[in-house]
Amino acid sequence: MSDAVVQLLFLIIKALLMSLIIVTMVAFIIYFERKFAGFFQSRVGPTYLGPWGSLQSFGDILKLLSKEDLIPEQADRWVFRLAPYLIFVPAFLVMAVLPFGPVGGEPNLFGYRFDYVIANFDSGLVLFLAMGAVAVYGVVLAGWSSNNHFSLLGGLRAGAQMISYELAMGFSLVGVMLMAGSTNLVTIVDYQAGGFWSWLFIPQVVGGLVFFVATLAELNRTPFDLAEAEQELVAGYLTEYSGMRWGLFMFAEYVNLLVVSGIVATLYFGGWRAPLAVLDFIPGPIWLFLKICVLIFIYMWVRWTIFRYRYNQLMSIGWKVLLPLSLANLVVTAVVVNIFGD
Repeated sequence: MSDAVVQLLFLIIKALLMSLIIVTMVAFIIYFERKFAGFFQSRVGPTYLGPWGSLQSFGDILKLLSKEDLIPEQADRWVFRLAPYLIFVPAFLVMAVLPFGPVGGEPNLFGYRFDYVIANFDSGLVLFLAMGAVAVYGVVLAGWSSNNHFSLLGGLRAGAQMISYELAMGFSLVGVMLMAGSTNLVTIVDYQAGGFWSWLFIPQVVGGLVFFVATLAELNRTPFDLAEAEQELVAGYLTEYSGMRWGLFMFAEYVNLLVVSGIVATLYFGGWRAPLAVLDFIPGPIWLFLKICVLIFIYMWVRWTIFRYRYNQLMSIGWKVLLPLSLANLVVTAVVVNIFGD
């Protein structure tokens, strides 16, 4: 069998496995968030469906599938149906460029080269930012197409919020690009080879913190969930959605949480690489999985311990704190790379 055919088969298998892994992980991420929320708030969390309530998420999926799909009479029906997919699909596309193991090595599977990435895309970081921008349209169009005042306000809030924080996010990522000399995620991980002291979270600690806070806003999670803000807007842009369309929004939120955690681990914490050379016997995908789990827990920790900001506070943090910090980090990084770079 020719190498081209084998690589095509590997590509299909990796895409299918990645989709299956994402769906399964999201179900259990939702379960663990419920358990963490119960712990933080002195509650129990789900207990009945499955051992320790572990199958609750799958029960919720069946429930959403059985619910009636309602569309408001005055809604823009075509846009109303399209909006959930504009949030859902981009997250899966970003996972395609996320390396979860060695890439470009010697033949290592049945005598053929097997790269631990679906698509080794030269502009992986640019794709991540572009897909984040596409997701903004999903939220805004969901609010606009519902023909509901609360939904429209939520959509407008989400659009302004995401655009504001994407600026700081983008500038914080330029520091990583300058140090690694590439926008390819595989190259960025290879640049961090050699142990945890080579990971970019050390020289890019300011940019990393800015990126982390900006991703909280991009994910629309507390304390930046002004687009939903139940006490003010009922459920914001989700107010008129029901059944599986509402489920797609929720599923996309957790897929984005998984994707963002993978991006943070890849850019700042060595991706699939072990923190010490003596631990290299543990496969790279396991290291990436562990780092993603730790970051997801931190995102959940922040959500359940910090109160929601007022809208003026949210915008002030984005424009007056994060954006100047990201620009300062970019300037310092450019100067250091220019003076001390190869």
